[in-house]
Amino acid sequence: MTQALQVLVVEDDPDVRLGCEQALQLEDIPVSGVDSAEKARRQITRDFAGVVVSDIRLPGMDGMALLKEVRSIDPDLPVVLITGHGDVSLAVQAMKDGAHDFIEKPFSPDYLVEVVRRALDKRRLTLEVRHLRSRLEGREKLEGRLIGRAPAMVRVRQLVTDLGNSAADILIAGETGTGKELVARCLHDAGPRAGGNFVAINCGGLPETLFESEIFGHEAGAYTGAGKRRIGKIEHASGGTLFLDEIESMPLAMQTKLLRVLQERSLERLGSNTPIPVNCRVIAATKCDLKELSDQGRFRADLYYRLNVATLPLPPLRERREDIPLLFEHFVLQGAARHERPVPEADPARLRRLVSYDWPGNVRELRNVADRCVLGIEAGFPPFGTEVPSGPQPLAESVAAFERALISDALARNGGSLARTAEALGVAKTTLHDKIRKYQLGEQA
Repeated sequence: MTQALQVLVVEDDPDVRLGCEQALQLEDIPVSGVDSAEKARRQITRDFAGVVVSDIRLPGMDGMALLKEVRSIDPDLPVVLITGHGDVSLAVQAMKDGAHDFIEKPFSPDYLVEVVRRALDKRRLTLEVRHLRSRLEGREKLEGRLIGRAPAMVRVRQLVTDLGNSAADILIAGETGTGKELVARCLHDAGPRAGGNFVAINCGGLPETLFESEIFGHEAGAYTGAGKRRIGKIEHASGGTLFLDEIESMPLAMQTKLLRVLQERSLERLGSNTPIPVNCRVIAATKCDLKELSDQGRFRADLYYRLNVATLPLPPLRERREDIPLLFEHFVLQGAARHERPVPEADPARLRRLVSYDWPGNVRELRNVADRCVLGIEAGFPPFGTEVPSGPQPLAESVAAFERALISDALARNGGSLARTAEALGVAKTTLHDKIRKYQLGEQA
């Protein structure tokens, strides 16, 4: 964690409060002071980045009551209590109630700094552990949503983790069916706006005549048929995420208006002159090369550069064939539960066709194939109604992809054990080791 921790001093005596603040400031410790527990309480949250130093005797809520409040918010947040002469019994009770430490008046500035540093060190460690646990939990959840062990998918998950907590607008690029909306939702869930709305707009699915009203909203009477006020999609996404799918399909006139909203972070509903501030993260998705479209004058170049703060490319399924068995198994289990059908038995011939097929519809097409297999109606549909590509080079690529997928799947099923995987595949461990190096599967072994 890079955020500097601070000290919140709660003391109603202005001279004592100022002395504490100056002692800490001289040691380059960020500090702020308030004169009541009620004011301090409004600043304290579960992940408050700092510690609390409070006098026990305060007007209104006293230090003991503040300690209890802080403990209810975050039991790990250190509270150091300042006691007067004769309050030692209170200090002992405070320690039993969970106070980090206490300081008895009068105290030296050096002693205050020493106690505060220990409390800050404890708080720093607590927040770092929480942060790491959160990242690990998020990564585990992410691997269950963005499935795949191919290097390209590992990279996608890493980008989602890295960009999730940022405020940067993001452009997701990928073919139809590669999971652009799923990635957008993962980015939304990984960031601080997860509690806000995730608002998806298919820019190619709205008639141009309704587009402006849908995304900007309108006031009552703005046009014929506008009987009442309507909140637009962008305004509804404020505090959350606005997902613009198929952004390349947005009419040029609307691109101009959207660019202004993105630059000003405010909009005006149709029929109104009042600007409305919007605070949303924008994630756009495209299956086209927007730079090429902008060069051709079919997409605004300034909007392209405004959206392209960070790019997240999604690989087509044919470029990560080793993930096909894992994805297929996942979709088959989902389909069997959804359709209340038994899980189809593993079939090597089926797997060979799945891995050899080019998947123009990508993951979405694979999910449909898995459903057909569960329902027993796969015959006649691609890839089962399609001949496996032949020829020297395509065949070699298919064989290599199939072998890589089999080894990757076997490693996963055997917990990465080289010995158990070799036994399951019926090959020598040395042979398997060579193939793992050949196919760059070392991280799994």
